[in-house]
Amino acid sequence: MTSISESIAAQPGVQRVPTPKAELFQCRRFVDAALAAELIALIEAERRPSTIADDNGDPAFRTSETCDLAADLVPVQRVEALLAQLSGIDPAFGEPLQGQRYAEGQEFKPHTDYFTPGGGDFERYCARSGNRTWTFMIYLNDVPAGGATRFKVAGKTFQPEAGKLLCWNNRLPNGGVNPATLHHGMKVRKGVKYVITKWYRERPWQG
Repeated sequence: MTSISESIAAQPGVQRVPTPKAELFQCRRFVDAALAAELIALIEAERRPSTIADDNGDPAFRTSETCDLAADLVPVQRVEALLAQLSGIDPAFGEPLQGQRYAEGQEFKPHTDYFTPGGGDFERYCARSGNRTWTFMIYLNDVPAGGATRFKVAGKTFQPEAGKLLCWNNRLPNGGVNPATLHHGMKVRKGVKYVITKWYRERPWQG
């Protein structure tokens, strides 16, 4: 049986990022300019302040804006199809697609996408669908300055690049969470950064 990592690595244009600490991949030009523009317009229309689980009391921890993207929208369906073809993951395990907007000075300080077992909000977010497994994130535009995604533990930093996909496995081979997936959505210094994010769960998504 082909693993998710093997499925991703076999796709044209995909590069496995050289690090032993996490399963991490990138693919340039994963979405075209026209699709990216449609997604940016949707984010602009529906954005709201972002929130976090296990609030640590830092009001500046995540300062971006977020947009839930409805599954019946054609641009969303196109992205979902691209991701399903890339990974082979059953779409039933996916959370709804989200968009994020970072204005100048906004960031998401170092965090993991999985919910910390035993954390204050773990049961609330994981009781029905389990923890997050894979993350797929697509930059929708070039950013004049700043806005990189930095994986400090893995020693890798990725610059925003229109259409580029980053994806990673939030788990270790034994099924536990992988703290080396800690990453920082660094401050945008000039311009605005748009991304879309897709997370998958251990069990079919139940909201």
